[in-house]
Amino acid sequence: MAITRRAFLKGGAMAMVGTAAIPSFLTRAVYGSTAPITGKKRLVVLFQRGAADGLNIVVPHGEQAYYQMRPTIAIPRPSSGQLSAIDLDGFFGLHPSMEAFKPLWDQGHLAIIHAAGSPDESRSHFDAQDFMESGTPGVKSTEDGWLNRAMQTLGATQQHSPFSAVALSTAMPRTLAGKFPAVAISNINDFGVGGRNPNAAPISNTFEAMYAQSVDSVLHGTGQETFEAVKMLKAADPARYTPAPGANYPRGRFGDSLRQVAQLLKADLGVEVAFADIGGWDHHVNEGNTQGQLANLLREFSQSIAAFWTDLGDLAENTVLVSMSEFGRTARQNGTGGTDHGHANVMFVVGGPVKGGRVYGRWPGLEQSQLWQGRDLALTTDFRQVLGEMVYRHLGNRDLADVFPGFQSSPNRFLRILG
Repeated sequence: MAITRRAFLKGGAMAMVGTAAIPSFLTRAVYGSTAPITGKKRLVVLFQRGAADGLNIVVPHGEQAYYQMRPTIAIPRPSSGQLSAIDLDGFFGLHPSMEAFKPLWDQGHLAIIHAAGSPDESRSHFDAQDFMESGTPGVKSTEDGWLNRAMQTLGATQQHSPFSAVALSTAMPRTLAGKFPAVAISNINDFGVGGRNPNAAPISNTFEAMYAQSVDSVLHGTGQETFEAVKMLKAADPARYTPAPGANYPRGRFGDSLRQVAQLLKADLGVEVAFADIGGWDHHVNEGNTQGQLANLLREFSQSIAAFWTDLGDLAENTVLVSMSEFGRTARQNGTGGTDHGHANVMFVVGGPVKGGRVYGRWPGLEQSQLWQGRDLALTTDFRQVLGEMVYRHLGNRDLADVFPGFQSSPNRFLRILG
């Protein structure tokens, strides 16, 4: 998505026509303020790319059919004398690799929505991801992402900083594509300025690109000062960031992405929405059960989120994180110890305003007559019901018809996940 210099400056804290003053949010970052604003609402969106196996992530251990359909990859029932599901409510349990989530559940900060996802019937990764990120299942002509539209409609009523919408990504994700200015940063430590960093990815030179060529005579002369402020941000040496005590991020791209999201939030740059993703969920072969491919990925996923929550400190009270995947996996395991493309899945919501310690949504069951198309977990909660509540009740955007066109995402349909 092209971000114009005019769009970048419009309504932003870096609009400095007639002055070379450094914006307050950059001043705080540069001079290391230890008192970031805690009252601002923030939404962090995570995408699990590849279609995660929701049935082995949040295990319906009270459902006998689950064990009949997964003879070698099912997660054993809690207290079975072996590595087993972490019981949540007597019926559902977490995969044992997700023990980092149990304290969040016990403290009431983690909510789970099962049998959730997109109503579209596509089993194509590309189409299904595109439909969820655009927020318009089945409609391929949508040009922007649902999170960008959420920010567009907020833009008319409040001011935003140039860092309002940020993706920790090498390219702009579909979710944030659109008219609202968003920034994709592959790595804060490689954030390039002045073309002097040969290791910086091209996308990380977003700010310089905005000011490289200017034909706006009214703003002529202010671009260089603004760009100098960005250089000062770089001079703050983000590589020296130290997470809060107890925030132990696992090594890997996803943990590093969430560490950097936390860093940006704590720097008080005006971030309102942030996006990160984690791939590797397409386990057609040798998925494993308590150990193996899925177990390793879930350990990284849950530990990264738990570390992020700890790292935020007081900021966590006004931060909500929501996860999703393009579709689930088949209820039955296949002949190669894996699962194939399915339908409904599981979503996680973590945050201070979250009424956690509960599995939301209606469980459809796994008996043959209850399966969707005779093979998949049936969908009972549209993902837009969940996201709509985050947009409406957390971000304060009441224009749900614009954010999710064609969907009746009214407040009376919310699951009441947020307090």
